[in-house]
Amino acid sequence: MNTNALATKPHYPILDGLRGVAALLVVAFHVCEAHATSHLDQMINHGYLAVDFFFLLSGFVMGYAYDDRWGKMTIGGFFKRRLIRLQPMVVMGMLIGAICFYFSASNMWPGISGVPVWKLLVVMLIGFTLIPVPVSMDIRGWQEMHPLDGPGWSLFFEYVVNILYALGFRKLGKVALSVLVAVFGIVLIHYAVTSKTGDVIGGWSLTAEQLRIGFTRVMFPFFAGLLLSRVVKPTQLNNAFLWSSLLLALVLCFPRVGGAEHLWANGLYDSLSIILLFPIIVYIGASGKLAEGKGARVCKFLGDISYPIYITHYPFIYIYTGWVSNHKGMKLVEAWPWALLTYTGAFLVAYAALKLYDEPVRNWLTKKTR
Repeated sequence: MNTNALATKPHYPILDGLRGVAALLVVAFHVCEAHATSHLDQMINHGYLAVDFFFLLSGFVMGYAYDDRWGKMTIGGFFKRRLIRLQPMVVMGMLIGAICFYFSASNMWPGISGVPVWKLLVVMLIGFTLIPVPVSMDIRGWQEMHPLDGPGWSLFFEYVVNILYALGFRKLGKVALSVLVAVFGIVLIHYAVTSKTGDVIGGWSLTAEQLRIGFTRVMFPFFAGLLLSRVVKPTQLNNAFLWSSLLLALVLCFPRVGGAEHLWANGLYDSLSIILLFPIIVYIGASGKLAEGKGARVCKFLGDISYPIYITHYPFIYIYTGWVSNHKGMKLVEAWPWALLTYTGAFLVAYAALKLYDEPVRNWLTKKTR
């Protein structure tokens, strides 16, 4: 069976654009995070919720793209398509991470200068597969499952839920899926309001606590997005990209809620944003139409750049964070030229990787697998 020769469905161009908006805000969040002293004073304070938005958006698109194709597509064909879509940029992200790690120098990571090249290469090669490394193999000191490219943790969980979807969850009816989504939502709210930091930040370490956070963060939004794709029929909304992107930016940039005295309040904000606001944003985006023109081109560009910049930007954040650490007390208002250089550089590298590597490699792999 030709498992890749499936008819291409029309895209939701506004959802592509929203993914790009979220990815660009993630990069800005990480640049600003280097100057924060705690979760309480981070600028773009809820930028970390972009990951949860990606999960929900992924579930919605997965249901739309594949739910009615299983009569023509094998499980192996599904996995092949997902690997072709995601894995080339995983390899590029780890490669960039290894290069940046090798040339990094900061008081933040005094041990990295003693990391032998063979160990760096081993971690990079394991990273190519997206298999998490245990804490004992962490070469940076942040206990990341992917110490060369931190955001790889979310791709790991993306693969996990993709596997769960293909092997069984796709067969669930609306009622059964609704019950599971409700349970996952309760678990999410409970964790968020009782967490030690008053938020859902975490999931990037191969420890029991961090794995719990990762699964808590992915299970509700992904399968809620899947359910949303099955039960909601988009209508026709004007200016859908404008309103949905503004709402998304507002959620991600909203200041910390509750302060240090009421950590539960921010946890409630996090969970309600994921459970209520993100589905509304996706619904608005799915309900909009874009005529051929500037708006469609903008959304396509944002969609194209979203994944490359998300998976390749963090090695530059390591360098910028290390530089800020070497200049104690450096405020963003003082460091803005270097912050802008980091942001712009990450963007340009992602665009080059998209055009010179990702698109050609995916096209070649698609032809080969046919």
